[in-house]
Amino acid sequence: MAQVKQDKILNAKDLIAYFLVAGTGAVIQLVSSSLIQDWFDVTWSESITLSYLVGFVVGFILTKLFAFDARRSNQTRREMVKFLIVALISLGVTKIFTLGSFKLATEVLGMDIYIVKLPFGKKQVNLTEMGSYVTGMGFSFVSNYILHKTFTFKSTGFYNRLKVLIR
Repeated sequence: MAQVKQDKILNAKDLIAYFLVAGTGAVIQLVSSSLIQDWFDVTWSESITLSYLVGFVVGFILTKLFAFDARRSNQTRREMVKFLIVALISLGVTKIFTLGSFKLATEVLGMDIYIVKLPFGKKQVNLTEMGSYVTGMGFSFVSNYILHKTFTFKSTGFYNRLKVLIR
């Protein structure tokens, strides 16, 4: 009798690889968010969205190549569509939990806003916003891992059904 390979959601190899890839993406998001706020006249909330787009491009490439062993799947276009759908959901998760945790901390719990000046240049970092952003990214990490593992890099038939609907 043939053994059927069980593809557990929480297997250590995929989780560690995804954590490293997502960690790289998180650093890129945090840095690009700060740079976008400095270089362009945008709000903190807008910089979250713009930096998420930067992280999306890097994230797809790294996730496909390293996290879920989908390097040779020959389904890149299909995976890109699915990745975009998951990314849009994740952007919502990130923004809701980022802005929600900031509001919870400052308005509900009455915490102060902490700003530190970096030792080089004139740059200041709002630690309260940064902590809220990291919280939102943490919730996004969990939803992304589950959705990418069970949807994006797995053949579900969704892409074919979507193509039929579009035509």
